[in-house]
Amino acid sequence: MTKMSTRLARLTSTRNLKMARSAHAYVRGSTQKFYEWLEGSDAHLPQGPAVWICGDCHVGNLGPLADAKGRVAVQIRDLDQTVIGNPAHDLIRLGLSLASAARGSDLPGVTTARMLEQMIAGYSSALAANFDKDQDPSHRPKRIQALLGQAVRRRWQHLAKERLEDVEPTIPLGKRFWALSARELQALREMFKSASVQKLIRSLQKRTESDKIALVDAAYWVKGCSSLGRLRYAVLLRLKSGSDANFCLVDVKEGAPAAAPRAKKQRMPRDNAVRVVTGSRALSPNLGERMVAARLLDRSVVVRELMPQDLKLEVDRLSRDEAVHVARYLAGVVGHAHGRQMDKAARADWRRALTSASKSSLEAPSWLWSSVVELISLHEAAYLEHCRRYALAAA
Repeated sequence: MTKMSTRLARLTSTRNLKMARSAHAYVRGSTQKFYEWLEGSDAHLPQGPAVWICGDCHVGNLGPLADAKGRVAVQIRDLDQTVIGNPAHDLIRLGLSLASAARGSDLPGVTTARMLEQMIAGYSSALAANFDKDQDPSHRPKRIQALLGQAVRRRWQHLAKERLEDVEPTIPLGKRFWALSARELQALREMFKSASVQKLIRSLQKRTESDKIALVDAAYWVKGCSSLGRLRYAVLLRLKSGSDANFCLVDVKEGAPAAAPRAKKQRMPRDNAVRVVTGSRALSPNLGERMVAARLLDRSVVVRELMPQDLKLEVDRLSRDEAVHVARYLAGVVGHAHGRQMDKAARADWRRALTSASKSSLEAPSWLWSSVVELISLHEAAYLEHCRRYALAAA
């Protein structure tokens, strides 16, 4: 058995155990099941404008992101599933994730109802905003504000200690990082010599064209959940300008076909890495401008430098008020990402379509409520079966 096939078996086992940790973890890792439900569902969903959508819009895929100059904003963090599609799919996926987090926090069902109400309110408000101005920070929940404050204070040493366990220029092999084959290491060295990748690295954080880039260390990265099983590498680079040297950590991730359904008669890049980069630039500019598509071992990969300011939003334990405020805010982030791709008239039409199924201004639309209720039930059963099959076997 080859190194890569042995690795795949270990990754599959790791992924199954990660998904068994909680119902919320299972929801995050079961994108395929979500779209299987969508394909077979009789739900009458509103058909929004054909725009780039996240495709896997769960809570863990939103959080603070730095742009090329280090400025921070809350945007969508993971665009592996991005397609030109129906924005209602992102709303349902986010609603499912929030409802699952609420159940994990032992919050009553009425809180879930209020979260979905506020999701639509936050999303609609974002569509009605002035897209020529920055988003208003005054309505950020305290948890979001605290996370942003933490993000803007972070520097390279924080990222190195978190990801690499030290600021020394090596990647520690162990549970998270695995050794590479000689073929993989050579392929990475060649890829980082390419003009497009070097241009990306030099374009970030006030670097110059005279900076010399050298690959210091690399490893296979056991990271994520739904992406486990694809090629994924952590690469440590040294950038030298004169006598000064700095380091940066780069994520190299295989682009795979999206499970999310695309809108009919819409053209998208056939190359999966190019699709991810294109969708990222439309939905999440801070992330998109830090990415480039490349080829590695005859596969399409996305190359992006990690920034110390990039953080994941964790919502494993929420109070009632927090849950409602976070739901409204995150839906507003998604609404802004969708809305920036529409003109003013399209945004107004989409707002009306979203709320037309509501019985009152304080109720979530029936299509969103019924979809999330059905999905929660489906995922709960699937999660328990998943635990029976994998967690018990491992125990």
